[in-house]
Amino acid sequence: MSRYSKIGKVIAVMSGKGGVGKSSVTALLACELARRGKKVGVLDADLTGPSIPTMFGVLGKRPEAINPGILPVRTDKLGIEVISVNLMLEKPEQPVIWRGPLLSKAIQEFWEEVAWDDPDVLLLDLPPGTGDIPLTVLQAIPLDGVIIVSSPQDLALLVVKKAVNMVYQLKKTILGLVENMSYLVCPHCGKTIHPFGREKGKEIAASLFIPFLGGLPLDAELSRHCDEGTIEEYENEGVSAIADKIAL
Repeated sequence: MSRYSKIGKVIAVMSGKGGVGKSSVTALLACELARRGKKVGVLDADLTGPSIPTMFGVLGKRPEAINPGILPVRTDKLGIEVISVNLMLEKPEQPVIWRGPLLSKAIQEFWEEVAWDDPDVLLLDLPPGTGDIPLTVLQAIPLDGVIIVSSPQDLALLVVKKAVNMVYQLKKTILGLVENMSYLVCPHCGKTIHPFGREKGKEIAASLFIPFLGGLPLDAELSRHCDEGTIEEYENEGVSAIADKIAL
C-alpha cells in the first residue's frame, strides 16, 4: 500500500492497443474531476512511453525527494498531482531501457514511496498491452476499478478484448469502456464524420458485458492542447458524461 498517503479511489486506465488515446482520456478525466472539486493524482505508469507530463505542461518540474517519500509535481491551473519517470530524466527524450523486473519494481516504488496529498482519486495511466506493467498494477495495487479505452477500428477492438479478458482473469472490476476517436465534427459544415468506421463502442461493451461509458471525438483542438501542455484548458461534454457515469 501507499506508505505516506491516504488515497480514496484508485482507477487504472487501460487498453490492449496503443494509439487509442488512453493517456488523453486519463488526463481529460483527471481535469474533469479536479474541476468538480476532487483532489486528483495521476500516476504515469507508461514508463517507456510517458506522455502525461507533456500534456499537463510540467516537463520543466522535478519531483522532490523528501524525508520520507517523493513529492509529486503539481499542475499550475487545477492543482493535479503528477508523477512520471519522464520528470526524473535529465532529458525528456532519454529512453528508459529496462527489462521487465525493473519496470515492475519502478511501478511498485511509485505506489509505495510517493507522498501524495491524500487524493480523492488516483488515476493510473497504463501502457498498452498485457505485459509486465499492467500485470504488476493489476496484481500489486488495490484498484477500485479499470476503465478500458478503445477506438472504432476492428483491429483495435480485437486487441482491447485481450485487455478486458486479462482484467477478468485477475478478478478486477471494469467500470466500463470509453470509445475514443469515435467521430469528428467538420469545422466548416458541422457534419459528423466517422473516419475509422461506424461507432461500435456500445455494441462491443454489450458483447463483453461491461458498461459503455461514452464516445469521445477526434478533435484537432484537443491535439493542440496536448502538444502545448495546456490540456487543463480543454473541456468536452463527453468527458463530463463519462465522469457522471463512473461517479467518482
